Amino acid sequence: MLMRTDPFREIDRLAEQFFGTAARPAMMHLDAYRDGDYFYAAFDLPGVDPDTIDCTVERNVLTVRAERRRPSGDGVELVAAERPMGTFTRQLFLGDTLDTDKLEAGYEHGVLTLRIPVAERAKPRRVTITANGDARRQINA
Repeated sequence: MLMRTDPFREIDRLAEQFFGTAARPAMMHLDAYRDGDYFYAAFDLPGVDPDTIDCTVERNVLTVRAERRRPSGDGVELVAAERPMGTFTRQLFLGDTLDTDKLEAGYEHGVLTLRIPVAERAKPRRVTITANGDARRQINA
């Protein structure tokens, strides 16, 4: 059986809740990047049951909520508890250049990955250039 004697345990626990540590992050970690015509956001959620993940978009604010639960039952005896448990929430403010209506989400190997297409109006487009007097007639037409 493991026993730990620490007179400052409660102070440490309170500080970890607010500031986090390497073992107990205060928030879910995120990587965000653009690849071609898509924007990706990858959230680290190891050990989270996919059924507890909730992802919503409201007015270009993306909210991800997930819950990690401790094992429970009649025969379960907690020996050590160092992994963060409970509900984790993270919000991202998405730009108007993303098409949130076509957002796709997948959960694999403890990572929630969101794929959001870049809106057509935000994609680079070629502008036709005319030479000499053709441009003036085309602009005034």
